[in-house]
Amino acid sequence: MKSDSKSIRFKKTSPAIADRLRFLFLSFRDVLLYLIAKKYSTFIKGFRFLSPQYLDWTSRIRARRVYYFAVRKVPAYKDFIKDKEIKKWSDIPFTDKDTYIRKYLTEQRCMDGKIPVTGIAIDESSGSTGTPYNWVRSLRERRESHAFISYFSTFCFGKRPWITINAFSMGAWATGINMGIALQRNGIVKNTGPDIGKILHTLEFFGPTHDYLITGYPPFLKQLYDYAKENNFPWEKYSLSALVGGEGMSEGLRDYLLPGFKQVYSGYGATDLEIGIAGETPLTVAIRRLAREKTEIRKALFGEDSRLPMIFQYNPIMHYIEVSDNRELVFTITRKSVLSPRIRYNIHDEGGISRYDQLNEKLKPFGYNLEQLTEKEENRNLTFPFMWIYGRRDFTISIMGANIYPEDIEQCLYSDKELAKITRSFCQAVSEGENAAVRPAFYFEITETPTEELKKKFAESILQKLIILNADFREAWHEYAETLKPEIHLFPIGDGPFKNDQNKIKQTRVIKA
Repeated sequence: MKSDSKSIRFKKTSPAIADRLRFLFLSFRDVLLYLIAKKYSTFIKGFRFLSPQYLDWTSRIRARRVYYFAVRKVPAYKDFIKDKEIKKWSDIPFTDKDTYIRKYLTEQRCMDGKIPVTGIAIDESSGSTGTPYNWVRSLRERRESHAFISYFSTFCFGKRPWITINAFSMGAWATGINMGIALQRNGIVKNTGPDIGKILHTLEFFGPTHDYLITGYPPFLKQLYDYAKENNFPWEKYSLSALVGGEGMSEGLRDYLLPGFKQVYSGYGATDLEIGIAGETPLTVAIRRLAREKTEIRKALFGEDSRLPMIFQYNPIMHYIEVSDNRELVFTITRKSVLSPRIRYNIHDEGGISRYDQLNEKLKPFGYNLEQLTEKEENRNLTFPFMWIYGRRDFTISIMGANIYPEDIEQCLYSDKELAKITRSFCQAVSEGENAAVRPAFYFEITETPTEELKKKFAESILQKLIILNADFREAWHEYAETLKPEIHLFPIGDGPFKNDQNKIKQTRVIKA
């Protein structure tokens, strides 16, 4: 990974003179940025004057500043780097749950080694990769995150008044409560949680004269939409948009939802860090759809990976994002308001980043530019940088050198509308048979009674589309066809490996067969 320090001397525990001058320069700019960010209108206008190059430079310097701040103020971080040889930014070791979070007490990871007694909220992660964790946040950092979510929603869905029905899970988890608070800045909010009956009752009660924004996890929005259609709810009379998050969403699922929703956008966050890190915009959706249609553009923008990543734009003033040597995204929250600073924190999401101007240059040889892609949209593009996400490495299975990702299965599934309609959830595993022989196994939770005929339909459709979609699988298939022929298992709602999903806020994607 390239260092941003160039010829500037980088001290381990205190900034060099050149950095001190840059930090002083930033302090004046911080006042201006604070004033700009107080309102949506000034936020949008103000950031349009800032070039992609300036945003990139500012993000890097802010990251350096918060590093020194953490060294000085956070006992755990000071201990974490004490024995490390650090001469440049790239020498600073990554932090993650194993190397940092589990190693130190929560108090030690906070500023001044303590948790203040007022203004603090505790969020619990979903535990999708194992043990749920508790994360403490200050009032100021939550307000900053809420403001960005509010602005992102206004940019995507417009300024017209709407009623938000917040269907994210409530309780200790970060997303539900915070989304409700953030979107109160934009209008009326009802926090129903993922309760289909309450949501439909709310729509009936207030009627189709309002615009509605429904927020929730992508699979739940599909479940809600399917239930409404099956029960003859007059969905088509309502003006509905959707804001999803918490997990990935394929373009196939967006296609499935769009007949019932005017717009569908996704936000990106992580409880390890914070919600509202990045969001889809009309531009990122246009780029993703173009990359889906044209393989050569997907390769030019994102590399040889056969998967189509989710693409977001993020505010580089709030987050400095890097890419590790094994293509994992590394985050530094660049604001001093964060109670428990995250410096070069790796949540092990695989992906990439690009400046606005750099991605635009990659499109030009194909006869496209970023302004063209959104010329029919109401808003001009924001020149924020791009971030793309493939997903968690630990949700992947590997057979005969071919990696199979949950995103692959979702795309295969939504390429077949008949199967997508009856599928509630899915997961995958490596199945071990006699003589330790292994093969991929795919499990589907369906709304119909499982039959051998239906099982055969799933097997043929998924295999055919997986061979087309996944280049690694396709190559391995030519040599190990019998080994790579997947096992298909169908289960009624809430049965088999999906039984435990009833009490979880996110669906299981990988199991042990």
